[in-house]
Amino acid sequence: MDAPPFDLRLQILNEGFRTGGLPLRIERRGQWLGLRGRLPRREGPGFQVQRLSLGLKADGTGLESAVQQLHKICGDLAGGRFCWNQWLSPRHRPQRPHGQPTGSVELLHQALRRFKEVFDADPVRSRNPAGQRSTWATAYRPYLRRLALIQEQHQHSLGRELLLRTLESYQLASRSRQQCGTVLAALARQEGIPLPENWSVLSGGYGLHRAGHRQLPSDQQIMAAWHRIPNPAWRWVLGVMATYGLRNHEVFFSDYSALHGGSSPVVRVLATSKTGEHQVWPFLPEWVEHFALAEVRRPPITTDLKRVSLQQVGRRVMEQFRRYEVGFSPYDLRHAWAVRTIHLGLPDTVAARMMGHSVAIHTRTYHHWITHRDQQQAVNTALARRHAVGAP
Repeated sequence: MDAPPFDLRLQILNEGFRTGGLPLRIERRGQWLGLRGRLPRREGPGFQVQRLSLGLKADGTGLESAVQQLHKICGDLAGGRFCWNQWLSPRHRPQRPHGQPTGSVELLHQALRRFKEVFDADPVRSRNPAGQRSTWATAYRPYLRRLALIQEQHQHSLGRELLLRTLESYQLASRSRQQCGTVLAALARQEGIPLPENWSVLSGGYGLHRAGHRQLPSDQQIMAAWHRIPNPAWRWVLGVMATYGLRNHEVFFSDYSALHGGSSPVVRVLATSKTGEHQVWPFLPEWVEHFALAEVRRPPITTDLKRVSLQQVGRRVMEQFRRYEVGFSPYDLRHAWAVRTIHLGLPDTVAARMMGHSVAIHTRTYHHWITHRDQQQAVNTALARRHAVGAP
């Protein structure tokens, strides 16, 4: 049987890449082959659809090589190792302007300034200035400050060794180490620094991390803590966080109008929050009435984001939980809400959307409980099948 025409082979291959969830496709442009798909921006964090030239001819041999290159690059992307300098010709690589100082400290400062400029110019993040400032302050700046401090202490230039030393300064399997790995990988892409092949492993992961090991409050403990708070405004804060799994600051940037006799007591988290607008349903629904949440009693704290940050607003909640000796942290209520939805069978994709984060983060954070639920469901199905056919 004759081999299918070249373009048909290319179409079949690309369909297989799509079905397999790979982010890239092989593209024919005239007599040459390249790749196209979501790739890291050449400067700064984030991804966008881009082309990558392979310099391969559009023939059978070139197509085989293109398939190999595609799989290699997809592996590098998954492991956080992709670096544009490996694929750009020298004349397209970023050059240091003439006349700039070459001291290692100054070069790092320049790289961090470029990184911040690209972060600020990101069109998606800039739609929500308050969330953008909060993300930089909590998820980027601490790790970049640690990087600069370690460079000062050990006199490393900006390169692979400095990035590794900074990453390893955080505890294994901690949230901080995982976030540091993400930030440093973005900086490495911007500066053309090749990372170790096992960078994602070194970053430590966040699966059975502290959320999996901490002792979350039971529903009875949550209700008892609510009764112990004498201030009705802060009592309402605990109730709404427990019922809707809100982040600390989201309590003050949400629309509660649907709680007033509506058909569905849905809370709408506003776009001014860290992760943008999304809707949340109550788990447990009876807590809306039990905690009298329709009587909205937000404490009178400053929420003008020209004067305070989302982080500062959220810190007020933590301070009050300590003041009233609640016995657990505000974020424990959010984790408890998520675990409650798992036990009640809410699909993970829906729960993740309500929590305002990705399914990947949801699965990674609550891996322990999700795995137990799925195993229990499989056991129940097997036992039900055995009962249906009759026990031997």
